[in-house]
Amino acid sequence: MTGFIVCIVVLLAVVISLIVYNISIYKKVKNLSNTSEKIANLRILQDFMDTIGKDASAENKIKIINDILIEKYHVKYSTIVVFNGAEYKMKATNVDERQWETMTNLHTDPLFQSSIINATPKYVTVNNNNEKLSYQKNEMTRAKSAMFFPLYIDNIYIGYWIIESDVAHAFDGMDTGILEVIRENIISVLKTISYQTTIENIYRVDKFTGLNSAEYMYGKGKRTIDKYAKSTICMFIIKNIEEINEKYGRKIGTEMIVRVANAVKSNISSEYVFVRYMGPKFAIAFSGTEVEDTIDFVSKIKQNIESIGITMTDKKNKTKFEVKPITNFVLATYYKGTGIEEVTKKLEEYLDNSDKEESEINCI
Repeated sequence: MTGFIVCIVVLLAVVISLIVYNISIYKKVKNLSNTSEKIANLRILQDFMDTIGKDASAENKIKIINDILIEKYHVKYSTIVVFNGAEYKMKATNVDERQWETMTNLHTDPLFQSSIINATPKYVTVNNNNEKLSYQKNEMTRAKSAMFFPLYIDNIYIGYWIIESDVAHAFDGMDTGILEVIRENIISVLKTISYQTTIENIYRVDKFTGLNSAEYMYGKGKRTIDKYAKSTICMFIIKNIEEINEKYGRKIGTEMIVRVANAVKSNISSEYVFVRYMGPKFAIAFSGTEVEDTIDFVSKIKQNIESIGITMTDKKNKTKFEVKPITNFVLATYYKGTGIEEVTKKLEEYLDNSDKEESEINCI
């Protein structure tokens, strides 16, 4: 009997030891799983950050990020819709274009309105293949489950992100914590990209010359310039424009500015960015070109400009004469990744502070 009790005690001790060991292994596996999950999420976050730094438009960056979500998290469908203050715009999706109208109007569906009001996710699914999700108007089989996430920046509602699956209950066991992190990452990206969008769209087209304003060089034009590691920025001014305006009238001054712009436009490559910087100042970005390699070309531009003549008639003696522009040029190097606006500011300061009689080509 004593031996039997000893055996029972030993067996219990073994069982308890096995239980403790299994719990320990389970915790280690769980910790390892969590660590692997965290590493995977960090890698995806790094992909997001890399996308923000890409030389691409804001619109394309959002699409790239959506593609990352689809690929890395094995999501069947992912859609990002943003409210711009006036309307809901499709920013990124892999849903067929025929369904875009439905997907950009989910905010009107009672199914999701409370989610938007309360800033909480909404999970919807069907129980069998004969059912369809209520927001799907004319499609029966594309999605059988969906997770809807309203998006807020600084407590301001800006749209929504929705993921969908063609399998019922597809997101039942999905870690909502991970999805919340993804949502916050999407919001961060949208917030960052919104600044880029502003820069890209703030420029205007000058009604007289047809040239883009200086802001174009800092936004869309910069993508052309940044195809190269180094470029030359040139700025020039029509120094005697005020004198022309005072002596012959603003109409002649405007005509002079237009003729100067046309003379430059007709002689530069499409890879170069030419803008009306401000008033009588113009800027040219010679993309991928060294300063010393632009000197001869800039000299020709200066000669062409200063050969322009607007014929006038002296009312007193009825003789004809020509009004010609006087220019001053300055050039500097721009390095990709630095502030192009800092270079243009330096060039502008040089022209503003140069001697009134100076009419040269300088490098700074």
